[in-house]
Amino acid sequence: MTNGSKGKGKGAGSGGSSSKNFGDSRQLTVRLKTARKRSASSQRWLERQLNDPYVAAAKREGWRSRAAFKLIEIDDKYRFLKPGQRVIDLGAAPGGWTQVAALRVKAVEGRGQVIGIDYLPVDPVPGATILELDFLDDDAPDKLKALLRDGGADIVLSDMAAPTTGHASTDHLRIMGLAEVAIQFATEVLAPGGVFLAKVFQGGTERALLDLLKRDFAVVRHVKPKASRADSAELYVLATGFRGRT
Repeated sequence: MTNGSKGKGKGAGSGGSSSKNFGDSRQLTVRLKTARKRSASSQRWLERQLNDPYVAAAKREGWRSRAAFKLIEIDDKYRFLKPGQRVIDLGAAPGGWTQVAALRVKAVEGRGQVIGIDYLPVDPVPGATILELDFLDDDAPDKLKALLRDGGADIVLSDMAAPTTGHASTDHLRIMGLAEVAIQFATEVLAPGGVFLAKVFQGGTERALLDLLKRDFAVVRHVKPKASRADSAELYVLATGFRGRT
């Protein structure tokens, strides 16, 4: 699936950068001549990428994608990634969240543990183990559990996103379905006090998802990091204080 978007450079190799103010009004807007074989939607996407300050910053600092800044911003505020923790990253490709997690839990130094999974190939990330496997495969959860130190995790991250259809209601239901599968997995592997962070979309059914999380976590909140595009329906749900398996 792609299960979400997410080298070694200044930010990726130095222990994690903080989010920055990218709203420099002096930045020049790049405009492209429409290529004969490029659709209008592809043209708009490419221009947006070229003019996106987070895309430029990711390249400059060595992150795999602009999505790394979403996790950086959320963790800078809520401080849940700590040295020594065990982290699972569902939908790891291309590896930005995995990079951030590995640095912040000190997995590169052998203290924490980070396991990423995606059916798309992910280049090796220092300090992390990557499974090239669809998380929705029947045997995927057990393979992840087998790799965990002491059989449990402290944090489950999910930036999974199903391929879009262009039909808003269908796309919303698909991503919420992925979030529900990720929640089920999280409740099976998280240690008491654990954290769950997942991408969701605004669209009317997120209330049911929040109610589901509130049964098992002490605090549940919606988060919209600045790195998440303002015109996107994308949100993140952050659940902390897992009460433990019953």
